[in-house]
Amino acid sequence: MAILEVSGLSKTYGKGGTAVTALDNVTFTVDKGEFVAIVGASGSGKSTLMHLIGGVDRPTAGSVRLDGNDIYSLNESELAIFRRRNIGIVYQFYNLILTLTAEENIILPRLLDNRRPDRERLRAILETTGLTDRAEHLPGELSGGQQQRVSIGRALINDPALILADEPTGNWDSKSSREIIDLLKLSNKRYNQTLLIITHDERIALAADRVIVISDGRIVRDEAVR
Repeated sequence: MAILEVSGLSKTYGKGGTAVTALDNVTFTVDKGEFVAIVGASGSGKSTLMHLIGGVDRPTAGSVRLDGNDIYSLNESELAIFRRRNIGIVYQFYNLILTLTAEENIILPRLLDNRRPDRERLRAILETTGLTDRAEHLPGELSGGQQQRVSIGRALINDPALILADEPTGNWDSKSSREIIDLLKLSNKRYNQTLLIITHDERIALAADRVIVISDGRIVRDEAVR
């Protein structure tokens, strides 16, 4: 069953002779629990695609349906709430609040939504991410890899319909990159979490179930890895 449906998605910046097409009629679906990698070189359109799927930007044409909801039919306030509840984002540079502990950063999406943290889920996430003994530490007291684990935990806390990971291993050596990918795979399997990872590195993408290759704003390949 498709939890993400991307249909005819296009994005053009500028008008007339200066117009630049970043995304050109992209269509694909992702099933619940699937781990998909979007691969492409710099400027291929993969980041634009992520922003459109995440509801951070709006397309020139096309639609995105997530868990049955047409996200572009929502106004900005509705979209902000929907995004917070249904899309977990893992950023390349963590985006943690430096004055909050690891645990507080992880539960922040719940607090922003005026919802009580699920302590059992929090405990499980801390255990899964290997942060149980670092829960009370501030980001400045954590290694880069631990900070990225906090970012992953924060993305998981609301049990979102989709996790978007934007170059989550972009800052790391091969060993650290493998650890982060292994953690994302574990969350995918343990929580049946649908995962879409944006990367330029095809070696990392091979950890996914399926690879979609973007070039010049179009899908040029879409195939199962295993």
